[in-house]
Amino acid sequence: MTAPSLYRVILPVSDIEGAAKFYGHVFQVAGQRVSAGRHYFDCNGVILACYDPSADGDDLGEGWTLHDNQYLYFAESDLAAVRNRIEEAGGENLTEIESMPWGETLFYARDPLGSRLCFVDAKTLFTGQ
Repeated sequence: MTAPSLYRVILPVSDIEGAAKFYGHVFQVAGQRVSAGRHYFDCNGVILACYDPSADGDDLGEGWTLHDNQYLYFAESDLAAVRNRIEEAGGENLTEIESMPWGETLFYARDPLGSRLCFVDAKTLFTGQ
């Protein structure tokens, strides 16, 4: 039996226009608006779905709270270029590019809406094997 394929991740945002602009600049693709409150970015087969429930007319319920160590990880071939684009687009809390003890080279950042991001050099991905 094989594991299922992950195809979409929901990223809660409070400003769909701001999220679409930020990720469009960082990823260098426009993505696709699929509803008033959803903007999709195809990240090599896995969709990053920026979702603003208010813009979609959905109830916020108790809202979302992300844990301090809850990051979205992206593999990237040019860390310096993507780090620069994040800074240009208003990203915050950018760390320096560094090598980790488990072998990955990476940096951390936050998007302007507070979501935690990590970009890892694609040649150094550690997948637990």
